[in-house]
Amino acid sequence: MSKIEYRTLNDLAYERIREGLMAASFHPGQVLVIRTLAEAYGISTTPVREALQRLVAERLLQLLPNRSIAVPALEADKYAEIARIRSELEGLAAELAASRIGKAALRRLGKLLAGMDDSLRRGDHDSYRRENQAFHFAIYAEAGSPRLFQLIQDLWSQTGPYMKELFGAPAYEAHANEAHRAIVEALERGDGRSARAGIVADLATAGRLLVPHLQALEKAERKATAPA
Repeated sequence: MSKIEYRTLNDLAYERIREGLMAASFHPGQVLVIRTLAEAYGISTTPVREALQRLVAERLLQLLPNRSIAVPALEADKYAEIARIRSELEGLAAELAASRIGKAALRRLGKLLAGMDDSLRRGDHDSYRRENQAFHFAIYAEAGSPRLFQLIQDLWSQTGPYMKELFGAPAYEAHANEAHRAIVEALERGDGRSARAGIVADLATAGRLLVPHLQALEKAERKATAPA
């Protein structure tokens, strides 16, 4: 195998694992098994091992005392802090996109929104999370700001696993798509300020419902592991 091919496999493994983090394919605290990931991606174990080490260095994954590599455990305060930063950056991306977005991108957003509605009706939360991610990044891609896009990706990689718990938060499902509809309408009008407000509202709704749920899970975990 040439050096270029090896580097490509390493990058492929890195991208697949990071995409999995963003899409909530892994849950908080999950230990990642190199051989299992290699088999899932159809590549050898060495690129996967090096990709995991790279993600540890970027603090997207955690090295445990036994040398295993895991998705960081749930932390309500961490999620709340990152959500505040995301609101600023993603709101800016939506505002920039409003003056640039074309009809093809708007049609795609409409299809994704319909898909999310259908996933909610069927109770298919995995599909909803994938479509939700695609919806958001279809908007941010229209901002014309690759560095901003990269920053948003990095933050999604940190909070993606928390989305596994989103539908465990009471009342989230009833509000899951409200802000999305408002965002699409704002983009159709070219209204950047309203598009930004829609993104902020979307993240605020998730945070308002998810943070108390995460706090309750943390409390239950502390109680379960406390000495008798």
